[in-house]
Amino acid sequence: MPFMIEEPKLPIITKPIIILSLVSLFTDVASEMLYPIMPLYLRSIGFSVLLIGILEGIAEATAGISKGYFGQLSDRLSVRIPFIRFGYGLSAFAKPLLAVSSNAIWVFLIRTSERLGKGLRTSARDAFLSDQTVPEHKAMVFGFHRGMDTLGAAIGPIIAIIILYFLPSSYRILFAISFIPGFVALALTYRISERRLEPILTGEKVKFFGFLGYWKKATTNYKYLVIGLLLFTLINSSDIFLLLALKEKGYTDIQMIWFYVFYNFVYALFSFPIGKLADKIGLRLTLIIGIFLFAVVYYNYGNVTGTIYIGVLFLIYGLYASATEGVSKALISNISNKNETATAIGFYNSFQSICTLIASSVGGFIWFTFSSKTMFVFSGIGALVVLIYFAIVFSLQRK
Repeated sequence: MPFMIEEPKLPIITKPIIILSLVSLFTDVASEMLYPIMPLYLRSIGFSVLLIGILEGIAEATAGISKGYFGQLSDRLSVRIPFIRFGYGLSAFAKPLLAVSSNAIWVFLIRTSERLGKGLRTSARDAFLSDQTVPEHKAMVFGFHRGMDTLGAAIGPIIAIIILYFLPSSYRILFAISFIPGFVALALTYRISERRLEPILTGEKVKFFGFLGYWKKATTNYKYLVIGLLLFTLINSSDIFLLLALKEKGYTDIQMIWFYVFYNFVYALFSFPIGKLADKIGLRLTLIIGIFLFAVVYYNYGNVTGTIYIGVLFLIYGLYASATEGVSKALISNISNKNETATAIGFYNSFQSICTLIASSVGGFIWFTFSSKTMFVFSGIGALVVLIYFAIVFSLQRK
């Protein structure tokens, strides 16, 4: 009987995936160094709370809407790396420039440019990750990337805490230092190459809102999935409300940041193993479990007191993020045409950003009008409604 020679197994997490994940890690180190102190810095140069809100709203809207446009353009040109490289480069150079001048127009211009970099790269980056693997391993790949990305989000605030401990209120120094990890991220993008995709032959120009037309030709499964994900986004307000509630419970700024760091470490630690598990038990089931964990956290968050109990909720919240963020991108890429992956993800990314702004506005209104507890319970119940929606949709798709 002849010996059977087993073919060597190809690695799932390949070199391009590792490098791109490191790019995201270093970029998030730079971003999250500044995230906790951004409102403090803007207040120190004369920005009112209202002006800060307008600035962040415009910046995030720019990033959100542009994700769809640049995603479709990436598909049309059949390339990913230029969008990834220029997107990360723009963000890397823009961050330290925020501290060059306190002029309001300058700050608006640079902050919007920094967010535009995110819009430029995000959809092409997610499509590149999808291109590097097969449907059976999508959740694992996206989970690995999210884990590395979020590890950077945990390291960044720690660096900020250390620097501000020794140099209180030295915000401009933080902006200058943020260029270092940003530059490392940009340099790493030159270590990635790609196989050119089959071009989409068309004489039409890519209009800024042209990606909206994707909805007409999208599959029914895509539409049901995106509708559910956007409904969930509408009740998922900014994480800043979780942190503000800690202040309401009597925790200090430093303690608040440490809770945020803990959440990010949990998110980073479990993203890859949960992604691996999702590929085995099913992406749909994992998504439903993740939404259930979100409902548990938000429904109970307003009532919980005590560091241990709050810590447990932040642990569960990290598990929720690990079970939904990468899995949702994997689901979308699996039901999309390979030549239109960036457009499909970009369409979702754009509307997700808009829904996030709406969710935070509604959440703030409920908090201000009623109470923080009411806002959290509202989101928890809303998550259960979305969970039921997905349970029905996914069960019908299996028939």
